Amino acid sequence: MKPIRLMSGFFTVGVWTLASRFLGFVRDVMIAAYLGSGPVAEAFLVAFSLPNMFRRFFAEGAFNMAFVPMFSKRLEAGDDPEGFAQDAFVGMAFILTIFTTVGVVAMPGLVLLMASGFAGDERFDLAVEYGRLAFPYILFISLAALISGVLNATGRFMAAAAAPVVLNVIFIGAVLVGAALSQPAPDAVASGLDQAMGLSVGDALALSVPFAGAAQLALVWWAARRAGFTLKLSHRPRLTPDLKRLAIIAAPAALAGGVVQVNLLVGRQVASFYDGAVAWLSYADRLYQLPLGVVGIAIGVVLLPDLSRRLKAGDDAGSQTTLSRAAEVSLALTIPSAVALVVIPFTLASVLFGRGAAGPEDVANIALAVAIYGLGLPAFVLQKILQPLYFARADTKRPFYFAVVAMVVNAGLALGLAPFFGWLSPAVAASVAGWVMFAQLSRGARGYGQAAKLDARFRKRIWRIIAASIAMGVALWAANSVLQPILDLAWWRGLGLLALILVGAVSYFGVGQLIGAFKISEFKSAMRRS
Repeated sequence: MKPIRLMSGFFTVGVWTLASRFLGFVRDVMIAAYLGSGPVAEAFLVAFSLPNMFRRFFAEGAFNMAFVPMFSKRLEAGDDPEGFAQDAFVGMAFILTIFTTVGVVAMPGLVLLMASGFAGDERFDLAVEYGRLAFPYILFISLAALISGVLNATGRFMAAAAAPVVLNVIFIGAVLVGAALSQPAPDAVASGLDQAMGLSVGDALALSVPFAGAAQLALVWWAARRAGFTLKLSHRPRLTPDLKRLAIIAAPAALAGGVVQVNLLVGRQVASFYDGAVAWLSYADRLYQLPLGVVGIAIGVVLLPDLSRRLKAGDDAGSQTTLSRAAEVSLALTIPSAVALVVIPFTLASVLFGRGAAGPEDVANIALAVAIYGLGLPAFVLQKILQPLYFARADTKRPFYFAVVAMVVNAGLALGLAPFFGWLSPAVAASVAGWVMFAQLSRGARGYGQAAKLDARFRKRIWRIIAASIAMGVALWAANSVLQPILDLAWWRGLGLLALILVGAVSYFGVGQLIGAFKISEFKSAMRRS
């Protein structure tokens, strides 16, 4: 089989993920401008988080962590990978059709499970209505995730990485259509905007969710067909020996995914008791998810099938090199991103979200959450690098045990710190639990021998990457102080932020090149190969 080119795949996924996250910013800026942190915004964000939560549980979490290694090894051995994928596709479609039906019927209970603080006010009814419209998304996006796993295992990353772009384009269109179709209601005002407009935008967003899922599924299905894998509902579901093994491997990963979702549930529950907190945390989540998606998720997507195929071939030395370069490149981009989130969070929140219905209080609270999430960002990315070491070996039990420990830490801190930190306690808990999870994964991987050890080049460069990031942080802090008069002017804030980005990039890459944290030529070479 043709080997997977790690850096080429990373840049392909990273570029498309960057495009998706940029459009996601545009989407969230528009939602914040039209809806602010009011009841319609919070209702939609909770409603959309429900299918997203189960998507991570079924597709991107448990199922794909088990499916991709098994499919990759069958692909490497030429052992009917398409037949295996076809059976998995039919089985998943059958299970998720039933699950979707149950979820739509049980939506009031799901909303209470996610945000019991909504009970008794207008947010609850809106969240139930929007949830029922949005929930079928879980069926389409889970099937799309399975097909994306097939594409990734064959080294074809573009269509799967581009699919989220489709989602955000449709969402942006929905916001514009909802705003255009809204009717004025002079006597009803909410969050500084016309309430009818808010409801129309919320309705349009909720209706667009399943449509966006179907569009993403169509894109990756077409790409898989071009790659020679035509998956369809060709027969009844059947529990083959391979699917039984897949279920056995996936079960601990499913439990681990459930633990992660419990963390999210606890955070949402705490936030739901504070007006506006669900929206503030969601907007802050968008900011730190940009580097996490572009770097951590992108490298994890490429790393899992590559390590699985190298393991099948017995290539321990190649696995070590692959892991080390993945960690090196990821942290070279993640650590400075984390420093920026901690040093200039108010500027980021103000420029990106400080308009329309989002007032100064919203901006200040979003900035606080951004800084806290920034402290946990390196841990979240390191998890994405270490988890494939386990999943490539079909070891899903230990990550589950680790996730349980992290869940206890997260829940304990989110609830225990609420009297002191209020609505910020879920952000603090998530960052601390992220580092706890990384520490467990790192310690547990020691038993995998050479393939799990970072090489001498990584150990030499990581401290220099940290030093260059600190130098960048100092330069950003100074530049932010100098540019503050510009950043306070509504029409010039964007230009000021661009200037800060330029200062950060020049200082980081300049100092990094000077002290040997990395070589710019290596990035250029990798980009040419991609």
